[in-house]
Amino acid sequence: MRLLMVEDEERLAQSLSQGLRAEGYAVDVAADGLTGLERARSGRYDLVVLDLMLPGLNGFRICHRLRAEENSVPILMLTAKNGEYDEAEALDCGADDFLAKPFSFVVLTARLRALLRRGAAGRPAVLAVADLRIDPAARRCTVADAELRLTAKEFGVLECLLRRPDQAVPKTDILDAVWDSAYSTARGDLNIVEVYIAALRRKLDRAGAHARIDTVRGIGYRLTPSVPAPADVD
Repeated sequence: MRLLMVEDEERLAQSLSQGLRAEGYAVDVAADGLTGLERARSGRYDLVVLDLMLPGLNGFRICHRLRAEENSVPILMLTAKNGEYDEAEALDCGADDFLAKPFSFVVLTARLRALLRRGAAGRPAVLAVADLRIDPAARRCTVADAELRLTAKEFGVLECLLRRPDQAVPKTDILDAVWDSAYSTARGDLNIVEVYIAALRRKLDRAGAHARIDTVRGIGYRLTPSVPAPADVD
């Protein structure tokens, strides 16, 4: 999942983005309202975390403009102003949720998961190929009902492939889905995708999964069911 955080407090933006990346999200940060609005309009994000008081354009106006343009990206508004009128105005102008500072990181991540579940209404809650299943909201992966432990980035790469089963998924698409734009712009090293694919292959093999990750030469990778070897017959 790719998040956009529009927050002008540099230390807060840095600490929150680091925490969310550790949870497996790809996070881009905008430090002013005009940049935030431009990025939110791009359609690249699954959710926007939006501060209320911003230079250039405040959160109310950003939210109102996005909704006027029929942009339905889920928006969680953060603010140091916790009066009931501010909360009401945030919801009235189109925000999906409202969280007053200071707040618990645990509560923030729980609210993000809830908004992402709502935003994914129309998409399957659980993704599966053969006996391999992942639940993106619960961040849980199983092989034949046995839990498979994955790092945050491994989970993100596998989710990207599971959302496009039997399709050749370019390495650049995986990089864009799992890593934030700062990594892609600064380094753009596609070898990092190969590292995580190799780790996933080892874990799927050890777990005996009936799904495999094939290399599509010159493009990327494809997740397909693997047919188990037939049992010997006497």
